[in-house]
Amino acid sequence: MFDNNGSFLLATLEFFIFFAWFMCLFWIFGDLFRSKDLGGWGKTLWTLFLIILPLLGMLVYLIARGGGMQERAMAAAAESQKQQDAYIRSVAASDGKRSATDEIASAKSLLDSGAITSAEFERLKAGALGQTAHAA
Repeated sequence: MFDNNGSFLLATLEFFIFFAWFMCLFWIFGDLFRSKDLGGWGKTLWTLFLIILPLLGMLVYLIARGGGMQERAMAAAAESQKQQDAYIRSVAASDGKRSATDEIASAKSLLDSGAITSAEFERLKAGALGQTAHAA
């Protein structure tokens, strides 16, 4: 396949250039679909341009919209971080413990369904109120 070292090095260089082009194409498509200032028709036209004339399309996209690529990526990262922080706060706030009100409501629903007796309900209610008294 490779008759000398020069052809192998040329094939390796071509592979890396192709790989770099492919990564740039992924970044551009990611930026294109992340963009909120561009409508559906604009995204469709850019996509067709990038598919039909890939190298020219990439260069024109980078010239026309390349300045805002970092800002859109930073905004997406900030939004993702904000959602992650909100999720962590919601999970940390619940802490696996239920409030006395939740315990009593759960016991009341069991009493209403007939799964427990009124004596068991009173014991569960006293336990829930005792937990809050000890925690305070």
